[in-house]
Amino acid sequence: MDLWAQLARAGRAAVEGGLVVGSGGNLSAREPGSSEFIVTNRGEWLDRLDSPSFSTMSVHGDDPPQGTTPSVEWRLHQLTYRSRPDVNAIVHLHPQLVVLLDAAQVPIRQITTDHVVYLGEIGCVDYHQPGSVDLAADAARVACDHDVMVLRRHGSSALGHDVDMALRRALNLGEAAVMTYQSLALGCGPEIRFPAKDRNELRGA
Repeated sequence: MDLWAQLARAGRAAVEGGLVVGSGGNLSAREPGSSEFIVTNRGEWLDRLDSPSFSTMSVHGDDPPQGTTPSVEWRLHQLTYRSRPDVNAIVHLHPQLVVLLDAAQVPIRQITTDHVVYLGEIGCVDYHQPGSVDLAADAARVACDHDVMVLRRHGSSALGHDVDMALRRALNLGEAAVMTYQSLALGCGPEIRFPAKDRNELRGA
């Protein structure tokens, strides 16, 4: 399946999962080892993507190719690919509960085995203006040690060696946020988190 088709499928799943509203968020992917990646164009609705919905960008270029209109967040994707040669897909979304919990300074609790396996330690990127070089650079720095990160007051980014893995991580982050919110509503304390000993065994620590 073409990369754009894989991303189109991921976009539909993200919208169906309630992790993005309207044209919020953007997606990208590249072939392993490639110096080029495709990224959604500016203003694209993630559940309506087709081949013309993407721009092809260079991992090492300074500006978008003439005639292209990539997402304003194209640098976020580009600099992350530069810092993580093993990453071939990025799912950047605006999940409401993820952003809300972080704004309320409530850590997202990892409760299930899937949360532990797919998320690992969740990174955090300080607020910067969307589309800015500062945001892209800070996210790339955090990506060196994390596959999933929260962008404060903004959204989240999930990385993977392929589109499916990036999507799995994005979906699990969204679910962990929902379960955290639900656990707080039930009056559950921090003990509801996955036990540290079992978490380390799952992660192979």
